[in-house]
Amino acid sequence: MLPLRSGQIERHTHDDKRNGTVQLYAALEVHAGRAIPRIEERHRSREFIAFMNQLLKSYPKRDIHVVLDNVITHRSEQVQDRHANAKNQRIVFHFIPTYSSWLNLVEVLFNLVQVKVIRRGRFPSKQDLTSKLLAYIERFNQERRVFRWTKTADDLLGARTSRTRH
Repeated sequence: MLPLRSGQIERHTHDDKRNGTVQLYAALEVHAGRAIPRIEERHRSREFIAFMNQLLKSYPKRDIHVVLDNVITHRSEQVQDRHANAKNQRIVFHFIPTYSSWLNLVEVLFNLVQVKVIRRGRFPSKQDLTSKLLAYIERFNQERRVFRWTKTADDLLGARTSRTRH
């Protein structure tokens, strides 16, 4: 996206110059309206495990319920071996069905990051991108935005069409 100018419509460049990418891991503390971020260079099992270790340290006395999509790094042998260790079983994984990311409230946070930070952003370096991502999450945490479902389970189930069952 190009920056907006007075009197012009939204525009895109014909090329995409990236100065690097980063992976944002985030855990959303749903009832507190707070996110715990972690920025990594890559999205592999070892980075996911490091994020789970960060969560264990952040919540030393509580069970942690993590809602996950079906990315292979969440189900890898490395993750399963680590999760089999008794001290790591305070984390309970809940895998959502394929094509149902809307069930995971952290996806709302990721959408906000996309719209508010990335979409019109210019990032001359990975460090700049990282600092802007973390600054947005810090503001998000200060606001304590709690996401609430606006429909009941019956409303959602009733909205499925008989044809597609979606």
